[in-house]
Formats: sequence, structure tokens, C-alpha cells
Amino acid sequence: MTEKLLAWSVHLYTSLGLLAAAGMAVLIVRGDGESFRWAFVLMFAATILDSSDGYFARKARVKEVLPQFDGRRLDDLIDFHTYTSLPLLLIWRAGIVPDHLAWWLLFPLLASAYGFSQSDAKTDDGYFLGFPSYWNVVALYLYYLQPPLWLSMSVIIFLAVMTFVPARYLYSSVGGPFMRVMIIGGILWAVLLALILFEATRYTLALTFISLAYPLGYLALSWVVTLRK
Repeated sequence: MTEKLLAWSVHLYTSLGLLAAAGMAVLIVRGDGESFRWAFVLMFAATILDSSDGYFARKARVKEVLPQFDGRRLDDLIDFHTYTSLPLLLIWRAGIVPDHLAWWLLFPLLASAYGFSQSDAKTDDGYFLGFPSYWNVVALYLYYLQPPLWLSMSVIIFLAVMTFVPARYLYSSVGGPFMRVMIIGGILWAVLLALILFEATRYTLALTFISLAYPLGYLALSWVVTLRK
């Protein structure tokens, strides 16, 4: 009984991502700067939930204790909203992509649906296969850095295409090469994001550029691993 209660508690912890998604949807629809900022805070919170629930699931042996309930399916359902559909909605709502080009956002939406539906989206040797739909990160940097439209569109289209390219991407929470570097870097990155999102300093723009080193490093190391493979 205790084991089942613990396993259900882990699934409940995972499902908190749905509450974050609901809040994000409301904030994005409101469409003002303060609402967008808090939507990114909820995306940040949802990412922390997603990064930690697997550890708790393994510790609670949820697959053994509750074999009739597929926690990975629940996780994918939540992740599609918090990593893809809602960040893309924010990109449109914030005017990062103007209305006459907004139909291009359907491309990453469909590409992400393809990526999530692949049986080998997470490989047996501990990688994501294809760009792992980190559209929440893309939305954050496009919003805060406001690059030229041609650059924003290039990033969106390039990463959408990379979803279909079977390159390996680091999955540091389950191990693999560069795990220690990525985890330590991820902690520092999270601190920088917290300073940015909670406006704890007047140097927000500078910190945003500095923090960009982590996602760019993640892509670079992932492509290094792919080339070695």
C-alpha cells in the first residue's frame, strides 16, 4: 500500500506540469509584458519538474508498482504543451513573428509532434534523437534578445528541420558524456535565468547574452557526440 501511494505521488508530481501549462495559457492570452514574464517563470518551473520527476519515478519503481499506468505517456502529453505548443503560441502572441509570417510556426509545431511520436525519440544509449523540442528556450531568447526578424525565422526553421535529422542530443539527467559539465552548467544557467525572469538586476540584457552560452554549448556538444558516433 505504501509503495502504491508513493508511486501515485510521483505521478501527481509529474501532473503538476499540467497546472503550469494551464497558467501559461492564461498568461499568454492576456498578452502583456508582465504576463509573458510570468509565463516564462512557469515554463522554467515546468522544466524543473520535468527534469526531476524521472529520478523520483526510478526511486519509487513506478513501472513495477503501477504497471497499468504509463507515466511516460503522461510526461509526453505535458511536455508537448510546456515545451512546444505554448512557447510557440507565445512567440506569435508577443509579435516576435509578425502575423503575415505566423503560419511558419505550424512547421515547428508539426515537427515537434513528429519528434514526440517517434518510438526511438529517446535512444537506448541515453540520447534524444533529433532536436528535442526545446521551444521554450527558443521563445525565451527570441523574446528577451529581440533579434532581427530574419535571424528569428532562420533559428525557428533550422531547429524545426533538425527535428527530422537523426542527430544525438545530450540527455544529461540519465547520464552520458559531458554529464557533469552539463549538470553544473545547468545549475549556473538556472541561477542566471532566475535573475533574468525575476528582474533581480538592472543588467538583464547582459545576463541574457551570457546565459545563452549554455544552450549554445549544449547544441555544440551534442553535435560533437553525433560526429563521433
